[in-house]
Amino acid sequence: MATPGIELHHLRCFLALAEERHFTRAADRLGLSQPTVSRTIRRLEELLGYRLLERTTRQVTLTPDGERLYGELRGLLPRLEAALLPAPDVPLFRIGFAWGFPATWPQAAIERFEAETGVGARVFRRDAALAGVDGGEVDVAILRGNTAVPGLTAVTLLHERRVAAVSVRSPLAARDEVGWRELARMPLVLNEVGGTTDESDWPAGERPEIAARCGNFDEWLEAVAGNRGVGVVPESIGRQRVHPFVSFVAIPDAPLMPLQLVFPRHHGHPLTRRFLAHARATVHQCEGGGRGAVPEPGGGNP
Repeated sequence: MATPGIELHHLRCFLALAEERHFTRAADRLGLSQPTVSRTIRRLEELLGYRLLERTTRQVTLTPDGERLYGELRGLLPRLEAALLPAPDVPLFRIGFAWGFPATWPQAAIERFEAETGVGARVFRRDAALAGVDGGEVDVAILRGNTAVPGLTAVTLLHERRVAAVSVRSPLAARDEVGWRELARMPLVLNEVGGTTDESDWPAGERPEIAARCGNFDEWLEAVAGNRGVGVVPESIGRQRVHPFVSFVAIPDAPLMPLQLVFPRHHGHPLTRRFLAHARATVHQCEGGGRGAVPEPGGGNP
């Protein structure tokens, strides 16, 4: 049966004294005063109900009960204290995105990656154009558009069709499709931080008026829902139920949108290529069978 009242500091004190066999040296080792060590040992003996030490003016001698307790604690107490320490950092593979995380293939890729490597993968949203991969906040980033940044490698996994995002109050919400050049005559809502469509996607002289400039996807979505203008997003976003007041309309002639896996060219995570391989395989399986995404021939640059 456990003895009530005994705490770790009692046992630490006894172990130090049993090993040093000297009150002053034990006190120095523990960073305590000698009277504190004496009081702690007396209290431990009171709680146990038997003597642990034979005290003399010259030395400390353990009683038979003290020897037995010392024999148990010298192996047990270090193990107990180690068990109470915080767990060491668990290896983690960090995947960044800025907005609109794809709803199909990344989940399958992560599951296969974790099963093969034994390393956990975690997804992080960063409201930045490169989702933190340029600053080392994540190991890879899933980004839309063509990324050309010194020091980063961008591998195109697929091309997505684009759709128009409109308020349910807009006349466009009742239509099946809208033309790309027709959109140039409508007010446009832009996500300037992570978005991938802006006025430069149309020819000079045929560019839309900018109705609202937003700093992230959520602000952009609310501006569209509020009927401040039309937005343009990949078709995969339209397959998700992202807002009750936003509808999506096909744009058959819109330029395709690349979706890329971006990672440091040098000194990146050692398992990046493993994740890339799983990403390519799951994109082919999940998105290649007529689900609206158009894989790039050859899968992009190696």
